[in-house]
Amino acid sequence: MSSVTAGSAGPTGPAVSAKRPRRREDRSVGRSILLHGTLLGAVAVSLFPIVWLVLTSLKPRDGWLSSELEFFNQPSLDNYTRVLTETQFPTWLLNSVIVAGLTTIIGVFLASTTGYAISRFRFPGHRGVMWMLLITQMFPVAILIVPLYNLMAGLGLLNQLAGLVIAYMTVAVPFCAWMMKSYFDSIPREIDQAGMVDGLTPFGTFWRVILPLARPSLAVTAFYCFMTAWGEVAYATVFMSQEEKRTLGIGLQQFVGQHWSDWGLLTASAVLIAVPAAIVFLLVQRHLVAGLTAGATKS
Repeated sequence: MSSVTAGSAGPTGPAVSAKRPRRREDRSVGRSILLHGTLLGAVAVSLFPIVWLVLTSLKPRDGWLSSELEFFNQPSLDNYTRVLTETQFPTWLLNSVIVAGLTTIIGVFLASTTGYAISRFRFPGHRGVMWMLLITQMFPVAILIVPLYNLMAGLGLLNQLAGLVIAYMTVAVPFCAWMMKSYFDSIPREIDQAGMVDGLTPFGTFWRVILPLARPSLAVTAFYCFMTAWGEVAYATVFMSQEEKRTLGIGLQQFVGQHWSDWGLLTASAVLIAVPAAIVFLLVQRHLVAGLTAGATKS
């Protein structure tokens, strides 16, 4: 009996002698100071460009040329007034909202339906479609500009917002479709079967059952599509030459010349451009972590 007892792994035996995880109170004062100092330094480095941008935009006209800290005692909204009343910024903003909104809506629909079809169905060319989604992400934007330009010119889509939306979807949809496919793979197929047993069609199952479960991945897809179109410059510069068709990415170039730069207008415009992006991020930030990590682990 004594030998059996000695050989068994009791609550105080070697089986539970592993190190317990280090708690916060076990950390030394020096390590705590070093850790918090490093974190504060990283935060300061990250916030400095944003703070400089906002403070420079609040300087009076041509105040950015002065070395004095005038934005602390003479803040002014003159730069914002000039941007909104003396430039084409409202037109650029409207064009960007239309392009980004359409890219987000159409991109989310195409990416989700494509991802669901690849995840759930096996059809001729299934592997080819998967390879195509991967290969299209290997080419940089600069290489695709010329063939896309020729295609847009042939279809009469140059200087058309619809053409710019199509160009942006060629960038956003392949990546988002692959990401959505990974998320749909993590949803049990039994849920689809249960929906069909209840009388739903395959599309009805996708629309009414699967999509509500895929909200985190949909949020990430919407955010990625929006950001792809919101701040893009290369495609917009090539495809949009008319003044009334320009977007924000092209418009800001008007404030920078070869030998001069209007930093007041440039920084005020940058702050205004960042506001919609920040709003979209706040709307979807709850789902970003879950959506980005979806499909990363095997169930």
